[in-house]
Amino acid sequence: MSDNFTPGTYAEELAAAGIPEHLHDWLGRFGIGALVVKMGIRFLEMGPERSVATMPVEGNTQVAGILHGGAHVVLAETLGSFSAGMHAGPGRHAVGIEVNATHHRSIAGGLVTGTCTAVHLGKTLATHEIVMTDAQGRRLSTARITNMIRDDR
Repeated sequence: MSDNFTPGTYAEELAAAGIPEHLHDWLGRFGIGALVVKMGIRFLEMGPERSVATMPVEGNTQVAGILHGGAHVVLAETLGSFSAGMHAGPGRHAVGIEVNATHHRSIAGGLVTGTCTAVHLGKTLATHEIVMTDAQGRRLSTARITNMIRDDR
């Protein structure tokens, strides 16, 4: 992970997280965020309408040895925010204004896959649903995030 003060030092971090090269200019100034790196989130697909990423359970558990509920939300908010940011486009940015999650089943090991799908892509708001599943495709949690789209200053 690179420091947050030196622009353009995130190429290695972006590549390690699976960020497609065509998005490196967009994220190259700031990276993907320290929490995303710490959680081990790896992107498989990125777009305004659909994004997919994985996250290991190991290292992201709560005291009972299962994936922490907040980890589900971190994965969901990461996917929804990146998708909304891509929808916002140049000269605009996305700011999360609401997130919620329902946990359906626990997981104690392996990888969690988050699949983010656009519900609404408007001029000022973007809403995405994110479904977290285990390796067998069983739904672990469902989240929804709404981002406000704002012009850069």
